[in-house]
Amino acid sequence: MREILDDIERWRSAGRRVAIARVVDIEGSGPRDPGAAMAVNEDGEVAGSVSGGCVEGAVVGEALGILHGDQQPKLVTFGYSDDDAFAVGLTCGGTIHLFIEPLDSSSRWSGDPPSTTPLYEQLRDRVRRDEPVGLCTVIDGPNVGAKLLIIPGRPPQGTLGDAELDRIAARDAFAELEAAGNGIRHYGPHGQTTPEDLADAATVRVFIESYSPPPQMWIFGAVDFTAALAKVAKVLGYRVTVCDAREVFATHRRFPMADEVLVSWPGPLFAERGRELGLRDVVCILTHDAKFDVPAVMGAVATRVGYIGVMGSRRTHDRRMERLADAGLTDPVQIARLMSPVGLDIGARTPEETAISICAEIIARRTGRTTPSLRDGVGPIHV
Repeated sequence: MREILDDIERWRSAGRRVAIARVVDIEGSGPRDPGAAMAVNEDGEVAGSVSGGCVEGAVVGEALGILHGDQQPKLVTFGYSDDDAFAVGLTCGGTIHLFIEPLDSSSRWSGDPPSTTPLYEQLRDRVRRDEPVGLCTVIDGPNVGAKLLIIPGRPPQGTLGDAELDRIAARDAFAELEAAGNGIRHYGPHGQTTPEDLADAATVRVFIESYSPPPQMWIFGAVDFTAALAKVAKVLGYRVTVCDAREVFATHRRFPMADEVLVSWPGPLFAERGRELGLRDVVCILTHDAKFDVPAVMGAVATRVGYIGVMGSRRTHDRRMERLADAGLTDPVQIARLMSPVGLDIGARTPEETAISICAEIIARRTGRTTPSLRDGVGPIHV
């Protein structure tokens, strides 16, 4: 949705009717994950993608059928085993499930009961401001298309058709929002979740999607490697903060790609904002100055941040560990969180190659893949 909001608003301003298709589930290999979205206006113009080009043509036909037909939302499936698999181009071997619905004032996007501000507009505004918001949509069962908007600190808005179902779905949506996840949940018509309660009840399938703020990457040390890492991190969708105590080096001119450049020691930054960091976030420490990297490491391990990378050779890291022990870092669990030497063992030498190595390791750690990290090897980093 982030990628297509500008096009949707342009079409709406011009009085064009719009349909939205979202990936709600995939089985096997799929080109796009749940949450990927595509918009189609009544003239057949398209924004976004749900399959990287595989089934877009067929989706446009379905969307136009809705816009020029009965305006009813529908669940559509494309799979490799379908007779028309090659006709629509889905040859990756998997199955993709899409929910396609109109976006207009008479649809469930308006809220039910009607909200002061339509649900779509609230969702749009929060997504644009990078503020957390979740959306529950009934994609199968009673009240198809019904919606519940979840905003932290506020009561849910809209309804899925039953108060208890709303309560249970809202609980699950907040959990997805915390994990920045999307997925389908199965309920009974009154929010039943246990197998025995669901046995004799009609199943309601609800697609829960979360719009969390971009993950953060804090980079300590205003060095050449920092500029390269910040560039790659921005491509991956991180909000990048560069921090260095040296005012002459920590400038926006040197790091125009960063969202924020701070002239500060690590301690104050972690004291003020360390509680913001979660499992999706990253701290990379690229300095070799004990006065800076020791407090940066100590601040990082005191947070819930998901990845802590510390640059340096094995010898440098051994000396750093002695200083960290003197500073009180002796817990093996906390020490094991440090990825140093940082990055995957791909033979990286230049700042740009090193940035790719670090980001590849971040992705691998997040997805649970076993990869050759420099930390787990022996001998010189550069051969």
